[in-house]
Amino acid sequence: MIRALIESAFQTGCLSVESEGLLHQVLATKSYDSKDLAALAALDEAVRAGQIKREASSSSLLMKFTTQYKRS
Repeated sequence: MIRALIESAFQTGCLSVESEGLLHQVLATKSYDSKDLAALAALDEAVRAGQIKREASSSSLLMKFTTQYKRS
């Protein structure tokens, strides 16, 4: 599910509030593998580089989760 949400963000160039919320829910359940984390890291890089825009207003939320799960 994580990779499907991220693939959609890359296809549209936008990470919707709904998709970001789903990402947080899935990550909170710890239902992910190393490929999911790699995709999440790629999403993080694309957001930071401005290749993907976020609908959410808080830029720190995605980064907080990304950093947290990269270390896990």
